[in-house]
Amino acid sequence: MLTVALVDRVGSGLWASVSVLYFTYVSGLSLGEVGTLVAAAGAVGIAGAPLGGRLADRFPLTPVLIAVQLLRAVASLALLTTDRYVFLLAFCAVGSLGDRAANVLTKLYATRAAGPDRVRYQAIHRTVANAGWALGGLAAAAALAVGDAAAYQWLLAGDSLSFVGSALLTLRCGEPSSRTRTVITAKDPRPATRPTSPWRDRTYLAYVATDTVLFLDDAVFKVGLPLWIVHVSTVPQGLVPLLLVLNNVLVVALQVPLARFGATTAAARALLIPLSVAFALGGTAMTASATGGTRAAPLLLTAAAVLFTLAEMLHATISWELSVALAPDAAQGAYLGVHGLAQAAQRSLGPLAVTTVIAAGPLGWLTFGGGIAVTCIFQHRLVRDRLTKGPLSVPSITVSEH
Repeated sequence: MLTVALVDRVGSGLWASVSVLYFTYVSGLSLGEVGTLVAAAGAVGIAGAPLGGRLADRFPLTPVLIAVQLLRAVASLALLTTDRYVFLLAFCAVGSLGDRAANVLTKLYATRAAGPDRVRYQAIHRTVANAGWALGGLAAAAALAVGDAAAYQWLLAGDSLSFVGSALLTLRCGEPSSRTRTVITAKDPRPATRPTSPWRDRTYLAYVATDTVLFLDDAVFKVGLPLWIVHVSTVPQGLVPLLLVLNNVLVVALQVPLARFGATTAAARALLIPLSVAFALGGTAMTASATGGTRAAPLLLTAAAVLFTLAEMLHATISWELSVALAPDAAQGAYLGVHGLAQAAQRSLGPLAVTTVIAAGPLGWLTFGGGIAVTCIFQHRLVRDRLTKGPLSVPSITVSEH
């Protein structure tokens, strides 16, 4: 599955870095049309997380993941067939739906296959994924040196082929054991007790809401740092790609070593305290950079990038473990699907939140870091009783994998 992740992310790196340019220069869309296209597709994609989780609870996981990968391949390839806005919107929406579903399904596969080693597996998976993104981005940069429409089209075709390759590699992966799917057997024709629904689990829904806030580190690197440097700071704009590279390098180098500090559920919860400190200090460094001058400002922005990257890595470890530990075994797919809404919602709300922070000026970043730090502390208290008592009690269910 790690090879699947690498192939998948290389293709995503090819497309993510040039998608806006493709719609502008090849499809001929206006700025407003591109913005609406991306926002609408992202909104539709939010539904992919719970849908993928539900499917994984009802059907074997591996075939579902293969089907989703092929759906993504078809959606990407279909973009090459038209320049009509309504069709581009439809194809992007389907692709976004598949992307979010694939993320949840991949996480669920790792949860079932890795068992108690799931935190370390997630760290390795995330490292491989970041390396794939970097390789795809470098290949895209090289291809764009050509500068014609054919280059964009080949990159999109490469993205589509990566999903086909991921599907073929998934065929070689065994079906992980699961206590989630239920069947009615001839010996016992009575319907099995329905698993607990995450939509009626107030503690888990509150946890997902707080995790949505903690995922805002993603918006910092995609929107916050670039806009802050370009529009507010006196630092040269060339620092932007360097900080993004620094983020990627740190994740690849440190995600696995840091994962050992969250190897158990109790340890993962305890990491919420240093996570709150990292967010608070990151916001403070961003605020200080506004008055740091031409010499101090680059150092302060670099420090902020390091601190937010540390927050990103700590949160990845925490979120992976707690989202699973808080879910009952008999409804893991449904629960992880609902948790997938946190990251999906952040992708829509994060850019708006960060631009609002920038508009508020230097003190906006202080409020941003402090607000997320408080959310960390709240989540630390929120999950305490649940983890002490264990996940929701669910009646035992006989499961057949045949």
